[in-house]
Amino acid sequence: MSMSNRSRFITRRSFLYGAAAAGGSLVAAPLLGRPVLADTARPVITHGVQSGDVLAERAIIWSRADRPSRMWVDWSLEESFARRTRVPGPNALADTDFTARLDLSELPPGEQIFYRVTFEDLANPGTMSQSATGRLRTAPLGGRDIRFVFSGDEAGQGWGINPAWGGYRVYEAMRVVNPDFFIHQGDQIYADGPLKEEVKLDDGTVWKNIVTPAKAKVAETIDDYRGCFAYNLTDANKRRFASEVPFLVQWDDHETHNNWYPGESFTGDDRYKQVTSADALAANARRAMFEYNTFRPNALEAERVYRRFPYGPLLEVFILDERSYRGPNGTNRQPSLTPDAAFLGPKQLVWLKQGLLASRATWKVIASDMPIGIQVPDAQPWIPKGNFEAWANGDNGVPLGRELELASLFSFLKNNAIRNVVWITADVHYGQAIRYDPAKGAYGDFDPFWEFVAGPLNAGTFGPNDMDNSFGPDIKFTAIPAGMKQNQPPSAGFQFFGQADIDAASGVLTVALKDATGKTLFSQPLTPAT
Repeated sequence: MSMSNRSRFITRRSFLYGAAAAGGSLVAAPLLGRPVLADTARPVITHGVQSGDVLAERAIIWSRADRPSRMWVDWSLEESFARRTRVPGPNALADTDFTARLDLSELPPGEQIFYRVTFEDLANPGTMSQSATGRLRTAPLGGRDIRFVFSGDEAGQGWGINPAWGGYRVYEAMRVVNPDFFIHQGDQIYADGPLKEEVKLDDGTVWKNIVTPAKAKVAETIDDYRGCFAYNLTDANKRRFASEVPFLVQWDDHETHNNWYPGESFTGDDRYKQVTSADALAANARRAMFEYNTFRPNALEAERVYRRFPYGPLLEVFILDERSYRGPNGTNRQPSLTPDAAFLGPKQLVWLKQGLLASRATWKVIASDMPIGIQVPDAQPWIPKGNFEAWANGDNGVPLGRELELASLFSFLKNNAIRNVVWITADVHYGQAIRYDPAKGAYGDFDPFWEFVAGPLNAGTFGPNDMDNSFGPDIKFTAIPAGMKQNQPPSAGFQFFGQADIDAASGVLTVALKDATGKTLFSQPLTPAT
């Protein structure tokens, strides 16, 4: 690995904030000045370890080395690794930015698994890195209590890693509740949101960001995008959380550009000097996202984001992709489901219907990267007013445009007696609990259901947004005050995550909305219908 590539992640005050929490892969270094590598003669694990896409008998293990190396993973049911299984992993090479993923299989269901990652120098066989350790829980085959957390929107609107404030605090609040897994609901990076080292706050104090070269400009090249994903893994709280809690990841717009859709051009955004095609930027973004996350490649479509996760008899999670197959953002009032009215797109919509119909889980949780009834205008400076970014079109009437996909899905669920479907989402940067009631909207051919909105993780707080009445939204809780000044910093206290608990004995699903301290702001128990 060239010194120029290595230095991309080793910059003034940028790289090792909280390195001691990274599972032992790096030695502690001063916050100012360059970090000190544990041993430059050996490979170094640069960004900790992660697990994800967990099933009953398998899980993806991820890490990154600083040079061409082979990944090795030990796993055990004992934290001491007294009895362990060693599995050879792939090579970490330059074409994946020295990241590596191993699909660890033949694991025992419903167990806590301890794992340990080591890299072997390809240029000097037998020369091993220090190890980095993590743990995960595999999905159960039988009934047991389940807990997961969900949120999204990370390092946006100018609010990055601020060591003086404690970094990404919400990750520590989620870690201490000991969830089985975490659903990251998109905007994992803000590729279009450069950071400044200092932001003056309303009270006269200064928010101080760690800023790396990749976060000092908008992302255009593959290395820019890789640097954005790497940036968030320099936060101590996130690295510790990722080593203990498996991720299920989806994406939204800011992994590429605000409100993007396929075929769009950003010639109206003069910050982009090299690439103005949304498709070209999204290709770089998607590749970097898969390199830096625990996605399990799909056999038919290696970089497919939408997928499903059965988690025992009580739960199945459906991860959606509302970015890759949508039509243009317009007024969203087409009278029929033409291609320009697509949101999930025909193929994904059929996949979702068939998966929900086939599921035997008590609870079916749909992770949607955008909300259902909350209006999200496409407010780019070069976009005509009246265009919309999400499902809702703001007319409060019968479903039109993208809403037609929802009407089709909701009626399908009712007609096939598919019960206990719950939606979770992020995107709008505030917390909310909404019950959709067919008796209160313009369209009534569906069974009532709940949607829970969480976020941001570490980004500006906005809202609350206007609602669209097509599906009868009944707001039960909003986590921010009406009339709040927009783009509140994380230090204002309006960062939120959701926590879902399923009781094995009763089957009751309880969803709570919490702030970054872990305080419960709202809780709703849901009894399963039979």
